[in-house]
Amino acid sequence: MSLTIDYYFTPISPWTYLGHERFTRIAKAAGAQVNVLPVDLGGKVFPISGGLPLAKRAPQRQAYRLVELARFSAFHGVPLTLHPKFFPVPPDDAARLIIAVAQHDGSDAAMALTGAVTRATWVEERSIADAAELAAMLAALGLSAQRLAESQSAEVQALFEANTQRAIDAGVFGAPSYVIDGEVFWGQDRLDFVERRLARG
Repeated sequence: MSLTIDYYFTPISPWTYLGHERFTRIAKAAGAQVNVLPVDLGGKVFPISGGLPLAKRAPQRQAYRLVELARFSAFHGVPLTLHPKFFPVPPDDAARLIIAVAQHDGSDAAMALTGAVTRATWVEERSIADAAELAAMLAALGLSAQRLAESQSAEVQALFEANTQRAIDAGVFGAPSYVIDGEVFWGQDRLDFVERRLARG
């Protein structure tokens, strides 16, 4: 019996971007079902878990973050712009769009869109807060333009809030987090452990 992975993230996270394609490959190889669950990390999860928005972190932590991003980018051969033109920007519209796609088009489509959205910030230097850019990403993936309007619905907002509460209840405090049968794996640097856990079944 295949396992299910709850995939919690915010689409503006560089760590989500760095791990996304590898996570996609690992999940597919294991035949795992992925629940694609964007959350309100900065607004709702950080305040109750002790996390701080980047701008409020100590200078030493901010500097080391850049060192680690460069290290992981080089190690995995995943291109990344350390100071992208459109960062930070509000991620909620992109998060809701991913939710709308997951709802109507399924997990694989939502995973593909997540990859496109994260690449947009960290490689292509496009704004994920720009509706025209989000529409272009939908079109490039062959997804309905209607998803953009649907993403602004009260139903999708309720799902966004439910995802966030679900993450809090699961003990999630950062992005990306992968939860398998109640076990939390935080960060793209824990994907080796995710792979081992999936292999155990």
